[in-house]
Amino acid sequence: MTEIKNQAVVVTSRPSNIPQAENFEIQTHPIPALDANQILVKNQWLSVDPAMRGWLADANNYLSVPAGDVMRSLAVGTVIASKHTDFPEGTQVMGWFGWQTHAVVDASAVVQKITVADIPASLYLGVLGLNGITAATALDKIGQPQAGDTVVVSTAAGGVGSCVGQLAKMQGCRTVGITSSPEKMQQCKEEFGYDDVLSYREPDLATRIARACPDGINVYFDNTSGAISDAVMPQLALHARVVVCGTAAISSWDPVPSGPRVERILLTRRARMQGFILFDHMDTYPHYVHQLEEAIRQGKLHYREDISQGLETAPAAIAELYSSQNTGKRLIQLHD
Repeated sequence: MTEIKNQAVVVTSRPSNIPQAENFEIQTHPIPALDANQILVKNQWLSVDPAMRGWLADANNYLSVPAGDVMRSLAVGTVIASKHTDFPEGTQVMGWFGWQTHAVVDASAVVQKITVADIPASLYLGVLGLNGITAATALDKIGQPQAGDTVVVSTAAGGVGSCVGQLAKMQGCRTVGITSSPEKMQQCKEEFGYDDVLSYREPDLATRIARACPDGINVYFDNTSGAISDAVMPQLALHARVVVCGTAAISSWDPVPSGPRVERILLTRRARMQGFILFDHMDTYPHYVHQLEEAIRQGKLHYREDISQGLETAPAAIAELYSSQNTGKRLIQLHD
């Protein structure tokens, strides 16, 4: 019987900003023997997420991935060998298995078992995974939308933003999306149901936001920071909630970029601005998974996936994500 080898995308150097293909190398290694309570997962789907840039470019990030390590990633796969009674062979799982074909992990790396048969497994990396659960948790716990609120979302066509807009709509809010291209603007309206959509590439974004939100903005779901957020903040309504979920518009934090001060706006509007990282809320992860599963079954929650084929597409995937080449949740599908 041919010995199984593991192919893995290994970090070889730390980028100064957006990771490029040359920061990685695909290496082949033997698969180690399982220790007690470990499992061997054969990966089928790998996730590509904006947060990966911070894990690589920011050496002071407590989630930093050092050179020499397999690139951290959520993945969906099947247990093909097991020394853990809770995960027998054949169990489909989603967890922190990395950018590799096979992963030997402790049970703690598993985020959830995938037991439903009527929903594609790949969705547990997107609308039912890090993206969707981030959207649902942050909107609920920090955004706290009420019927009639105006909710503005940056990167409105992205994996997180598209879900935020739809969830806010389900709660009776008016939604305004900010995105890039005419194609994504159309997608936001037709697929994700935004009431209004603006392009940050067109001039005088601040004036266009003011016109789109004449009564002010009650919830701003910020995935970008930078000039887009500078244009949004003056339109905050009294007691607005700002969810800081990403900083995609900032290419580098060294040196720290300068910009308008928001303290006066937050003070006079009595607004709240709070950062969100999903890892702080894993105790409620299953609750939001079930909530979103039901929304998908009922046809209320729409999604789009952007899939590349093969592990060899992984090294360039983060750079492609930040150049807006994707048209949905970015995934890598692995084959035998």
